Amino acid sequence: MSALRKGAGSSGRKGAGQPGRNDFNPSFDPVGLDSELRIALEEVRIGRWLAMRDLLARTGDRWGLRTARSQVLASAAARSHVVREWLSEEPGSVDAMMMRARVGTERVLRAHRSGHEDAAQLAEQARSTVWDAARLARADPVPWVCLLALAVLDAEQLMPEHRMAAPEDMLPPGPWRLLQEARRRDPYNREAHHRMLQFLLKARLGGPAQALNFAHWVGTWVELESGSPLLVLPVYAYAQHYWAKREGGRYDPIGRVQWTREPLTADVDRALRGWFRRALPAESSPLDLNHLAHALWAGRRFDEGAEVFRVLGTHVTAQPWTMVAADPADPQSGLDEFLKARRQCLSIAGAPPNG
Repeated sequence: MSALRKGAGSSGRKGAGQPGRNDFNPSFDPVGLDSELRIALEEVRIGRWLAMRDLLARTGDRWGLRTARSQVLASAAARSHVVREWLSEEPGSVDAMMMRARVGTERVLRAHRSGHEDAAQLAEQARSTVWDAARLARADPVPWVCLLALAVLDAEQLMPEHRMAAPEDMLPPGPWRLLQEARRRDPYNREAHHRMLQFLLKARLGGPAQALNFAHWVGTWVELESGSPLLVLPVYAYAQHYWAKREGGRYDPIGRVQWTREPLTADVDRALRGWFRRALPAESSPLDLNHLAHALWAGRRFDEGAEVFRVLGTHVTAQPWTMVAADPADPQSGLDEFLKARRQCLSIAGAPPNG
């Protein structure tokens, strides 16, 4: 266990984003405990790119961290021309080209979700910028992650590269070559595998069961000692499986029961011991922390859930809490679910709810 994790139980732990005892105020937050990213993100939001450039330069070839930081930055940069301005000032910047691909991909995904009539045309333009970034930085996994993200739009699997044969017979055809290219550059790349999971959830030849098969296939080669966030992937797949049933009208108000049974408990235990207790908080995805906290709470592992909630602090994410909320369309309902779970875990663990 890292020194940072060993101190996770202290309410006065510095640098973990913990609030004071009487001012607990959770908010939906994509940054988590990465304070450097938070500073750069605020600059991007007001149209400044220098902090983003410097952060990516410092991140270097820590590919997992580069992937995570660029995703969050692109979400904010997609609302402005800040990356275009960066490129106009530094047209030869590899990082700026990568961020252009990131922003283009983010805009396409948003257009698709909103039903924009030009989404298909935007996707072709985005692919062009992604390939430019891939040719410029051949060791970087991020362009391949972008291609996997764009593959999610091809649910009918009309493009040949989105129906390649799988590496295992139990898995359906999909964009396996794109995943292979991302893995060749960064074998444990978190976002690449999550994009593949999303593809399999939506694809014509996929579905929740196939997504779960994929998550378990990943688990066959991710070593417990690796400390990889991919150990959390099955937890996502189980949550999505539950959500698919709920969307299909099979809502189980006591769906928590599934989290107390094998093989779910073993997968949750692998995520807790193999990832959470080995990872650095500042480099831990708030989505991973929220999913693990929910799984432990739902599985009635309250003491262990309290460990995660203490590190998580105020950094709540919409998923998985809205999936199990009374009103999934109401963000406040999801937040209430988070607060209820957190309060119960900390209370049973003997910690003050605002500690």
